[in-house]
Parts: sequence; structure tokens; C-alpha cells
Amino acid sequence: MNLRRLKYFVKIVDVGSLTQASEVLHVAQPALSQQIATLEGEFKQQLLLRTQKGVEPTEAGKALYRHAQLILRQFEQAQADVLNAGRALSGQVSVGLAPGTAALTLALPLLQTVHGRYPQIVLHINENLGTMLCDVVREGRMDMAVLYGGGRAMQGLCFDQLLTESLCVVAPSGMLGTDEGVMLESLRDVDLLLPRATNELRRRVDQAFAALHIVPRVVAEMESSDTLAAAVASGVAATILPCSVARGVAASASADLRRIASPAIEMPLALCCSDHLPLSEPAQAVKAILLELASKRMVNLAPVGEARSESAQDVGRPRP
Repeated sequence: MNLRRLKYFVKIVDVGSLTQASEVLHVAQPALSQQIATLEGEFKQQLLLRTQKGVEPTEAGKALYRHAQLILRQFEQAQADVLNAGRALSGQVSVGLAPGTAALTLALPLLQTVHGRYPQIVLHINENLGTMLCDVVREGRMDMAVLYGGGRAMQGLCFDQLLTESLCVVAPSGMLGTDEGVMLESLRDVDLLLPRATNELRRRVDQAFAALHIVPRVVAEMESSDTLAAAVASGVAATILPCSVARGVAASASADLRRIASPAIEMPLALCCSDHLPLSEPAQAVKAILLELASKRMVNLAPVGEARSESAQDVGRPRP
């Protein structure tokens, strides 16, 4: 097997057509077909199916496509590391940030620090759901991601804990009373807006309610901060969020913000990387900066405005 055939194969799958791939690669279609036939002979498997619309990978082809992407990316990283040995770090580094989390508060400090120290590194910052970020990091299509979770072992991934946050309630004005803290049990009959069940935040909230033998009254599932703010402002329901995110939603909705005092629920923010794919030298430098930002508390996760209490100092503290 050679890398050129793998590149041809990946491009054909990407565009879904031998004709289009031939044009993009500047390779005659008969020669391209011969390269694929040789590849199929090496694996003793049919890799592509011809259809009326073009070509699509077989199950064996899908497996090879995933591995080929990783192999080609690792080779590109090796080339870059060798060519740049002894020079200033340069190259592209992709970082995923889960929306609706404190990860987004890392974006600007990360960008500023990387640009200041390694101006030749180009950051690709992607916002997406935590479960999707885990998948693309595991598959090698993204270098690392910052998201809530990391407490459970996940195949193909490793986690570095960055920070931990308390959860707060954001509710229409007057719904929560005047106490600085909220007992979770007092939310028994409150309509709530929460993320979908697969979300790490939702999982921890559901566990806390279950420990009290309470089924939360979830009237809608949503994860967009803007939509949550609009819904709370309209008086539809309350929501539960990490304090760093809750502050922005409460400000947008002109809503009340209270920390959940008992039982305290914490959300760990973690840096997720592949446990089997090595990071390039630029990616290692970016990872070190992310860990540094967390350890020095350079991200502003100070206590929420009106919800200051004796436990407020715990918000945004680094994990030991």
C-alpha cells in the first residue's frame, strides 16, 4: 500500500464520484480506477460501489476511509514536525469548545496567548456538542476539545481536568424568592428547560434529582444560550446552568440567578485528547497553554453577581 493510493481513495469518497475526483486530482479516470482496483486487491475487499449517482464506500471501504484519514494526517504531522525541527513552531491546531459551557470563556485567552507566543500557529476553533467533539477527537479529525465531563472512562480518549463549577438556577423574576441559595428540592414543581438526556449537564442534574426521589418537570430540551435566555425572559420556565454560563443568560433575560446550595452539584471542565494518536508539536504547545490558563485561573469564573455566598469561592477553582 502507498500513501498516494490512500489519498486517491479518500478524495473519491469525499466527492462521491470518480469523474469529479479525477478532475480534482488531475489524474485520468482509467488510471484512478486502476489505483482503486490495486487497493482492493491489496485488501482483498471491494471498497467502492458504483451507483447511478456516483460511488459510495462499502462497509469495508468505510473502515478504510476512517483509518486512511488518520494515516494521512499523521504523515502530514510527521512531515511538518521534521521540516520545522529547530524552527519556530508553526502549523494548524484544531480545538473544539462545547457551547453552553465555560469552555467558551477560554477562547479569547487561548487565542491571545497562542498568538503572542507562537504567531505562526493557526488555531481552528470549533463549537459543537460535547458528544460530537469526543467523536472527532477520537477519530483524529480534531486535536483536542474542552468540554464538561471526563469523570467516566471513554474508549480512545483521555482527559485532563481543568476547572470545576457549581450549578445555578436562572428563573423568571420573583420565582425563586429572596434567599441567596436554592434547595434542589424546592424545584420539584418548577417547570425547567434542560439539555437533552445525552448531555453531561443533564446527566448530573438528573442524578441529583433522582437522589432526592424527584422527577424534574422538564417542559422542553434546548442547549442554545440565546434561546434559553429568551424562554426564561418570557416566563415560560427556569433553567439550570453552570455559573459562568448562567450569568450571561440571566443578564440577557433580566432574570433571577441563584446558586444551588443543597445538594451542591459540580460540573468538571476537562481537556479531551486522543489516547492513541500523538499530538503534533504545535498541538502540544497549545495543550500546555490550555492547562496553564486553567491552573493560573486566567479564565474569569468569579462568583455570580447577586448569588454571592460563603461557597462562592469554590466557583471556577482548578482541580488538584
